[in-house]
Amino acid sequence: MAINEISSELTSSIVNRILVVEDEQDTAFFLKTLLEEHAFHATVAKDGGQAHSSFSMHKPDFVILDLIMPQESGFEICERMKQQASEVPILILTAIDSPESRQLANRVGADGYLVKPFDIDELLELIKEISDDVWEHAHSEPTASTAEKHLHFFCSCGKRIKVKVKHRGRTLTCPTCSEALIVPLHD
Repeated sequence: MAINEISSELTSSIVNRILVVEDEQDTAFFLKTLLEEHAFHATVAKDGGQAHSSFSMHKPDFVILDLIMPQESGFEICERMKQQASEVPILILTAIDSPESRQLANRVGADGYLVKPFDIDELLELIKEISDDVWEHAHSEPTASTAEKHLHFFCSCGKRIKVKVKHRGRTLTCPTCSEALIVPLHD
């Protein structure tokens, strides 16, 4: 199978360069190797300074970001990257599995959240889903009615929820864990 065929299988949006922000050397090496095996060009940054330099000099198509980083947290890194280029999808990949962490990640602009240890197929599928969602959102027609647009957020159990924007502030039940959730008021 050709490299282009592999890439097009993974996502319909264009994802070639992925920035991995991870200070743990073994995890960073594993992610870089995995991504390159799946026809992505991966760059690794081990802290916020390297992440911001790499992001500014060679804007990636996708970012995989750990939360526990030296000097600057992943939340801060995510927020700064989103302020610089909101169209670049960011997936949080962390060992922190708490509702508060997921909510804060959502507030600072993260497009996805995956807990370590993770399933390789789930990671690759999330890259595809998140990239497609962000691309679709960035390229949607401005004349589309607000009721037709969607909002994405995560339940504390990790389930990714997609609802119409018109449901903001309403309560719904998670289909996975049956927890009552309030739909966030903003993306």
